[in-house]
Amino acid sequence: MNVAKSGYRVFSANSTPACIELAKKITERLGVELGKSVVNQEANRETRVEIKESVRGQTIFIIQTIPRDVNTAIMELLVMTYALKTSCAKNIIGVIPYFPYSKQCKMRKRGSIVCKLLASMLAKAGLSHIITMDLHQKEIQGFFTIPVDNLRASPFLLQYIQEEVPDYRNAIIVAKSPSAAKRAQSYAERLRLGLAVMHGEAQCSESDMADGRHSPPCVRNSTGHPGLELPLMMAKEKPPITVVGDVGGRIAIIVDDIIDDVEDFVATAEILKERGAYKIYIMATHGLLSADAPRLIEESAIDEVVVTNTVPHELQKLQCPKIKTVDVSMILAEAIRRIHNGESMAYLFRNITVDD
Repeated sequence: MNVAKSGYRVFSANSTPACIELAKKITERLGVELGKSVVNQEANRETRVEIKESVRGQTIFIIQTIPRDVNTAIMELLVMTYALKTSCAKNIIGVIPYFPYSKQCKMRKRGSIVCKLLASMLAKAGLSHIITMDLHQKEIQGFFTIPVDNLRASPFLLQYIQEEVPDYRNAIIVAKSPSAAKRAQSYAERLRLGLAVMHGEAQCSESDMADGRHSPPCVRNSTGHPGLELPLMMAKEKPPITVVGDVGGRIAIIVDDIIDDVEDFVATAEILKERGAYKIYIMATHGLLSADAPRLIEESAIDEVVVTNTVPHELQKLQCPKIKTVDVSMILAEAIRRIHNGESMAYLFRNITVDD
């Protein structure tokens, strides 16, 4: 396909090798060339973007992966989007496989919903559509005033389990907390496997974090109105750690959307080993693997961690051979092709229910 006749361009908004590699895989599948641009950081850490070809009247797809320096990546995306907008691009569509700040999508005490702020910034900069994958909460789509296609990585991870996990029929899908049970149930039903759920005081659910319900402080001003005496909420008391389900003599496959700080995963693996699981796999869409995650995984009872290439993690793979990568460029390329041609996206969501 000739680039000039295709009616669209694909650009990489990041100068890191991992982002360029993913962008090249996508453009190779589409049969187009990667758009010419320069993205760099000035000596004072300002982001500079230069578009090296005409984009007037074109539909532009910007591919942006999120490396460790997340804030720089966001600025690169915003500056490139605005540069394309002022260069008279017709439509600008962001391909952001891992949407940053997606964990900060709920109000926490006197904090803010940063994910909503970022959604507003991207729309204001000029994005008209976003393609992403496995949002931390599906409700994040409601933060946007532009269309959002939330693709799924589960078909690729399910295929990996079937092809690369020996004797996967003897496996059991594990949710490391009750909040992850819905995703685990989806995997278990598709693979026709059993389901186990970790529950107890060792787990820390997001809903247990301070969210402002204890604000303002209980100290009353004696000179003011005494206020109403509201019923006191009873404190939570979690039971001892338990595994709901039999994992003895089985392969335990823990599934989640993000693996970042791995302490919870390591602790879960230790408990599963104690309960008789003889192999432990972790399947996650986004492998952030921050801080000492590679070392902790290498020293743990975990046998293998499987993530997709939505987030660059080549350095972590060098530090820990247990980390494996699944390529999802195929579905990203197909989403780009369908959007450009005005085709239905329903094919990419076949057999996916509202609860998935």
